[in-house]
Amino acid sequence: MFAKKSNGGVSQIDSLIGKGTRIEGVLRFTGGLHVDGEISGRVIAESGPSKLVLSEHAKVDGDVCVGHLVINGTITGPVRVTEFLEMQPKARIVGDVEYASIEMHQGAVIEGRLLLAKEPIPEKSD
Repeated sequence: MFAKKSNGGVSQIDSLIGKGTRIEGVLRFTGGLHVDGEISGRVIAESGPSKLVLSEHAKVDGDVCVGHLVINGTITGPVRVTEFLEMQPKARIVGDVEYASIEMHQGAVIEGRLLLAKEPIPEKSD
């Protein structure tokens, strides 16, 4: 049901935070996480391949550190993406973004510095 790609990337979502749900504090996850709700605090992917998907309804107020980020919602805080960042048309990041690879659709907004990692970025655990 929740498969992983053969190349080590995450292809399925393991967990869901639904619309109307609000989480406060540090959120640590492994695998794939889809967020439709709100998170106030840090979002950190634990070791291994990770994928965070933020829908257009999702809001994160805090820093984010993940392997693969697909965003169509809002993040207020610094973002660190160790593999691939995809910003969809309604995406908005207010804060500095450190990334290895990025794709921005028309309409996506970053209010902060873009910092290209010159080498693969090891994920932070705290």
